[in-house]
Amino acid sequence: MPLDPHVAAEYVQTQAAGFTPRVGIILGSGLGGLADKIDAVASIDFKDIPDFPQSTVEGHAGRLILGRLGGMPVVCMQGRIHLYEGIDPQDLTVPVRVLKLLGIEILLVTNAAGSMSEDMGPGSLMLISDHINFTGRNPLVGENDDRFGPRFFPMGDAYDATLREHFKAVAKEMGIKLHEGVYLHYLGPNFETPAEIKAFKVMGADAVGMSTTPEVLVARHMGLRVAAISNITNLAAGMSKTELSHEQTLECAKLAAEDLESLVTIFLETLKRELLKAHLREEKNGDAE
Repeated sequence: MPLDPHVAAEYVQTQAAGFTPRVGIILGSGLGGLADKIDAVASIDFKDIPDFPQSTVEGHAGRLILGRLGGMPVVCMQGRIHLYEGIDPQDLTVPVRVLKLLGIEILLVTNAAGSMSEDMGPGSLMLISDHINFTGRNPLVGENDDRFGPRFFPMGDAYDATLREHFKAVAKEMGIKLHEGVYLHYLGPNFETPAEIKAFKVMGADAVGMSTTPEVLVARHMGLRVAAISNITNLAAGMSKTELSHEQTLECAKLAAEDLESLVTIFLETLKRELLKAHLREEKNGDAE
């Protein structure tokens, strides 16, 4: 029987005491530390949420946290579920749909990724401008749920241009170098071969990882605005003598974790101010009419 996001969302709402988040955050491998900075009103293990898929990967705590970060009401997935874990792709619609049902308007996604550019080495951050879904899987295949979105939807503006400009402005102000590029989703769980990396470069990819596109597809299907950042943990296969491993990914994720946590926090602080200004302008225009 398919998982029901409404059941999961109703349970979370009973635990969150009426709290309504505006931004959803999904944290990738080794990036769970940002969740500790949230002024939490509720923290719920995935396993305790009915009809919610479970994470089985080291470095993903599997916890849903609601509270404030940078003054912004957020709901944060401390860990995610991946296609390579053997989950039914359609079940990957559930987490993001739950976040939407809780009230979010914007989804911020992070991941750990390998770089295909020597100028963007371990410890770098890359703002995702577009993606290539190389997995051959899409969580929206099957009967469409019209309650969430249309059967066919565009992906030309998958990564919101205004949010990206906002991130770049904040990074510049903070003195953080923020690269920008195309992310390629590789199914895994094995790392890529050197020949595959050469092919991905020709395809126009700048970084490669094993997540993110399912969540972005589900979010855009529902009309959510999306921004995403890759924490570069390594040069991709064939570009260095270092043997790739998940342990290395988790360890190297720490290199830029502090910059990423600060960047996201300040981004949310400034975003809150901008949204408030926009709301006040709308109220003023409404009064004038």
